[in-house]
Amino acid sequence: MATALLTLIGKPGCHLCDDARDLVDSVVTKLADDPSAPDIVLEERSILDDAELHALYVEDIPVLLLNGKVHNYWRIDPLRLRTALLAVQ
Repeated sequence: MATALLTLIGKPGCHLCDDARDLVDSVVTKLADDPSAPDIVLEERSILDDAELHALYVEDIPVLLLNGKVHNYWRIDPLRLRTALLAVQ
């Protein structure tokens, strides 16, 4: 079975990051029982803990990566995320 690695990049106290986390959690939870969905691993990284991430994304958080590639900045579209996850091979 395929695996999808979601990486949510943000920082503590960021309300858009909190909203993105809630939305991603919701999409992942809804896909948990879908046999066509890949295994989904979600990790969070803070720009405050990583100078490279800070330099890359300080103006763009939250940033959601899917298998290491940028999927979205700022606001996450749940349908687009679901579609992208279901397309992971």
